[in-house]
Amino acid sequence: MHTLNANGANMPAIGLGTWTLKGHQCTELVTTAIDAGYRHIDTAAMYDNEKEVGEGIRASGLPRDELFVTTKVWPSDIAAGDLQRTAEASLKRLGLDRVDLLLIHWPSKTVPLGESIAALNEVAARGMTRHIGVANFTTGLLDEAVALSERKLTCNQVEYHPYLNQDKVLASCRRHGMAFISYCPLGRGGNLFGESAIREAAQAYGRTPAQIVLRWHVQQHGVGAIPRTSKPQRLKENLDVFDFALSADEMAAISRLTSQGHRICDFDFSPEWDAA
Repeated sequence: MHTLNANGANMPAIGLGTWTLKGHQCTELVTTAIDAGYRHIDTAAMYDNEKEVGEGIRASGLPRDELFVTTKVWPSDIAAGDLQRTAEASLKRLGLDRVDLLLIHWPSKTVPLGESIAALNEVAARGMTRHIGVANFTTGLLDEAVALSERKLTCNQVEYHPYLNQDKVLASCRRHGMAFISYCPLGRGGNLFGESAIREAAQAYGRTPAQIVLRWHVQQHGVGAIPRTSKPQRLKENLDVFDFALSADEMAAISRLTSQGHRICDFDFSPEWDAA
């Protein structure tokens, strides 16, 4: 399994995203993914599926220390006391003694960052998580969070795909020794898979367009991805991207698509994003 070494955390470079997966389908997909070779499972309190994710993990029979489990705390619950209680509730739903990575899901516009980072550090000190990090943080917020944290932050999980330039955030993660984990790594809808840069590479290597895009992610230093799928047959395909490499020209051609600046996850509570 290809891993990212990020401030002491060995994080599998491809993980299973579970957003929108519910009920029995979620449990089955998690078990099937682990059987297919996934060793990184990503969930969140907001996804309302931690219980099912935990059931899927147990049903796989895989020893706990062979799996990297990430969950996240919603910004309404990151004040002092609230974050600790939410982390405890996540562990109870997952049926785990601890997770491998606990993230602040989005920065808050009302809770001081120092307060939530201190609470995140306390959760780690109490053994509820092995590593801590953030998600959807801009370069400025990331610099501030790193400065405030006693423990090293291991990752920033952000939207990233060939239609969105994230060069500044990626450079910031590298500067701080953190992993950059892409969510929505295959975009969503649109003509991404029809772009000539991706289509031609897929033909050249006998791969699917999705595999070309995921290879583009993991071939960038420090970048991992957590593609979500509801189709069991896609699981193996998404994981099977480590036995070929794109050329520098092919990487550059795909990267040029990021000039489109298409952001999927942009909400009224989002931070002020870095300009491309």
